[in-house]
Amino acid sequence: MKHINIIGIGTGNPEHVTIQAIKAMNSAEVIFLPLKGAGKEELAEIRREICERYVTRPGVRIAEFAVPERQTAHTSYSQSVDAWHGEIANIYGELISGLPDGGTGAFLVWGDPSLYDSTIRIIERVRQANSIEFDYSVVPGITSIQALAASHKIPLNLVGKPVEITTGRRLARDGLCGGSTVVMLDGEQAFAKIDDADAEIFWGAYLGTGDEIIRSGRLADIAADIQTLRSEARQRHGWIMDIYLLRKGRDFEE
Repeated sequence: MKHINIIGIGTGNPEHVTIQAIKAMNSAEVIFLPLKGAGKEELAEIRREICERYVTRPGVRIAEFAVPERQTAHTSYSQSVDAWHGEIANIYGELISGLPDGGTGAFLVWGDPSLYDSTIRIIERVRQANSIEFDYSVVPGITSIQALAASHKIPLNLVGKPVEITTGRRLARDGLCGGSTVVMLDGEQAFAKIDDADAEIFWGAYLGTGDEIIRSGRLADIAADIQTLRSEARQRHGWIMDIYLLRKGRDFEE
């Protein structure tokens, strides 16, 4: 049976790649490398660098493929994502079909495959289509949440208290509810709309890479600074991956 390895590779620092991930990469006949279009070539280059550094078994092939853009006009968010996943599933199906019988392919996933990434659900979508017989394994990776906490030298949680992980879209809709809220996928900078005198922010972009930028402080004092930094960084690189923690309260407060 054909096999797929879904491999978490961390947040862009090649040293985030685990020994388990390296073994999984070297067990593959083909590593599938996504291309995300103009302005995001650096993302592909980082994956290539990881392959060049860690793939040592002769004969492992790198197969590049184009990732379609999500179409958002005249449709809801859920509908656009579902249609987009369907397009990608068709591409994945073709890639997997091209593996030799009993062969192994690998997808390299930014961060960890379990956290705000859809590779697992898309692979499962291909498998349930019943047109290709294969199985798959998942190799965990360092997440941007871990990298953020490490760069700021903080624990994520307040003592005995929960952590919420959400998106910028939901933060804008629901506001800041919990004591510790990690916000991902915030293209609209929803943090700048939070009016809470007690809130702190711990923000980071390009975490784990040589281009890493971090800022922390009282949200009301540095929100504008972060917006400026984010805009300048995105213009400079053509893309940005950032994440932040919003926090209210202190350890041992009831």
